[in-house]
Amino acid sequence: MTTTTLSDAAGGGATFRPVPVLDVVIPVYNEEIDLEPCVRRLHAYLTGSLPYPFRITIADNASTDKTPYVAAALSQQLPGVRAVRLEQKGRGRALAAVWSTSDAPVLAYMDVDLSTDLAALLPLVAPLISGHSDLAIGSRLSRGARVVRGPKREIISRCYNVLLRGALAARFSDAQCGFKAIRKDVAERILPLVQDTAWFFDTELLVLAERAGLRIHEVPVDWVDDPDSRVDIVATAIADLRGIWRLGRGLATGALPIGDLRRQLGRDATPAAGVPVGLAGQLVRFAGVGLASTLAYIVIFALLRTVTGAQAANLLALLVTAVGNTAANRRLTFGIAGRRGAVRHQAQGLSVFVLGLALTSGSLAALTAVAPQAGRFVELTVVILANLAATVLRFLLMRTWVFGSHRAR
Repeated sequence: MTTTTLSDAAGGGATFRPVPVLDVVIPVYNEEIDLEPCVRRLHAYLTGSLPYPFRITIADNASTDKTPYVAAALSQQLPGVRAVRLEQKGRGRALAAVWSTSDAPVLAYMDVDLSTDLAALLPLVAPLISGHSDLAIGSRLSRGARVVRGPKREIISRCYNVLLRGALAARFSDAQCGFKAIRKDVAERILPLVQDTAWFFDTELLVLAERAGLRIHEVPVDWVDDPDSRVDIVATAIADLRGIWRLGRGLATGALPIGDLRRQLGRDATPAAGVPVGLAGQLVRFAGVGLASTLAYIVIFALLRTVTGAQAANLLALLVTAVGNTAANRRLTFGIAGRRGAVRHQAQGLSVFVLGLALTSGSLAALTAVAPQAGRFVELTVVILANLAATVLRFLLMRTWVFGSHRAR
């Protein structure tokens, strides 16, 4: 990666300026028309509203028009503005290059069109300056946001974020809004793991941060769509899908050192008195997996019961769901990725399954002995209650025996 600093942060080096608290990066490519009004407006706003030293860094992504000359002129005319030239395109590449070399403790970026109202900038960076949060994002999809844009972009944005929630279990509401900030110490740890150099950069950064247990602050923004946007929606969508697949595979196989990152940067919630660390989160995740397993068990049992006896249906339904339950709890509840130990965990999970089978089968046998004429509804009710009891037993054994040697997420 080749970068050239066209001017320093002091606007030519003639005047001393203190180390900035905030460095706002504006990545640009062929923006000779919009660049000057954007930078002048942002500079005026920061000068009048931000009570800390700041810097504005124009990151030129290999522009072929007069953008580099406009950037250089601005850096000479406005104190606290510098221009950096990259010889390769890519918004993510530009952000990674500038953020990696910046000396400011808080780093931010925004799009050159200033679609986001600048009034959201202070609420965006304040939690990072105070140390309350690790990253901050502007959100066009959270409650309180006011957005003006066409239906096509609205639908694409919402579908993309739904896809992220389903494929990568993301909990943040808006990955693509060009209005974000990060603490420098956090960026130093995460940026080496971010592979994308284009538009998926934001999503990858946020997913890694979230998996590492970092606190992401969301700010509802007022946002007006830029009708002159030159983003290729189709090409960007295809690249995003590839990025989701690559990132999901890395998380699933354990190729990404999320555990190390979490130990270095993660925020551990203060546990309630008498509650072991990680237990609350494990219970919530285990309950979700257990609910899905129970529903799958009921459906499979009911279907099999139409062609076979109750004991056989119970055995097959439990066997099918037990394997899926162990795999899901291994990854989602106890945070264990990769193949190492997977076979042993499944074997131990099957042992737990045998205990569950004994409990549910014993319940069916007891029902048959006590009420041989009981109908299907009573039979199914007994099986459900016994399965729920087996679920409680399964959690206790998984936490203390199957996955007991692994640290909770």
